[in-house]
Amino acid sequence: MNKILIALLGLGSVLLAAEVPIAKTQMHSFKKSVELNAKVIQLSNAQQSISSLVSGHLEKYFVKPAQDVKKGDRIALIESIQVSKMSADYIALKKQYEAAQKNYEAIKKLYKKGLTSMQSLNAEAIKTSEIAADLTALQSQLETLNIDIKKLKKATANFILYAHSSGRVSALLKPLHSSVSSNEPIVSIVKNQAYYVKSYLPLEYATKARIGDTIVVDYAGKEIITHATQIMPKVDETTQRVVVLSSVDQKVDDLFIDVYVKATIYFADARSYVAVKKSALSFFNNEWVVFVPSEEDQGELSKAQERDHLGGNEKKEEKGEEEEEISVPYAPQVVEIVAQDDKYVGVKGLELGQEYVSGESYYVKSALLKSSLGDGD
Repeated sequence: MNKILIALLGLGSVLLAAEVPIAKTQMHSFKKSVELNAKVIQLSNAQQSISSLVSGHLEKYFVKPAQDVKKGDRIALIESIQVSKMSADYIALKKQYEAAQKNYEAIKKLYKKGLTSMQSLNAEAIKTSEIAADLTALQSQLETLNIDIKKLKKATANFILYAHSSGRVSALLKPLHSSVSSNEPIVSIVKNQAYYVKSYLPLEYATKARIGDTIVVDYAGKEIITHATQIMPKVDETTQRVVVLSSVDQKVDDLFIDVYVKATIYFADARSYVAVKKSALSFFNNEWVVFVPSEEDQGELSKAQERDHLGGNEKKEEKGEEEEEISVPYAPQVVEIVAQDDKYVGVKGLELGQEYVSGESYYVKSALLKSSLGDGD
């Protein structure tokens, strides 16, 4: 049955007609889409471990698990005998270099006066150059450890680890007050927004998928737009489906790794269908329907509006008189869904340019259900 008329009291029908929005069907281009199972993941290169460049004793963490950090933020404090020796050697070499420069300048003056030989001047120059080379090498090592040599006035054992990039702390890998070795990971950080969606595509659609295809993910009631970046050459052994990786480019808060989600892939090839807004669809009597104006009831609606305008909605003097019933001017039209995207649905069962209820169709459906209950009394 394609159409069912809805009966309500006259005043209710006029209100209903005024509340629901009306639109006309239009041709809309749809890309072929397939619903998929998917999972939020991070590739191995999206996680980084911060390691100590020197051995020492882990004294303090400046961060906690799940804390967001920026590049350059302090991560941990390590006390290192190696750093203590390097800083002490640097200060000593710096003093030696200053003294060597003074000696060289003094010998140079004596040489100009003929009071010393060229050999003595060259020997002092070589000595100064050797100290300068050792000082430069040690300075480079300290700068690699992010130690500010300009502020280094005395030897220190403190070595601070800094974040290499922005992200979120996923784990503290070493307990406090434990010994750490050189190049041993101490903290694991997940880079910000380095998320991917791993979708499982049925084999029959594998040849249709292309790099750049849009994959829309339903995550906790929110739609996340992703785009395919890789189509893996090997099928997933468990599901026997083709794996498509898509990157999450938009900023999404509280995105959890390894959570399973529903996704829809839209292929590049497109076809056009008569379309209605998604908000127009309603499920009624186990069928998808769209509410459309009922030609049979347009006359009744006009009469009801005219009576309302002339004061026909006043109370009747005789209490026993029954109120007149008229039909709501909408009827459910059964449709077949043939395509859809995030806003529109392609359907069969409606004509191009046909008017339909484009939103709040639950008002009409509710009226129909109430009417059905009333008929059963």
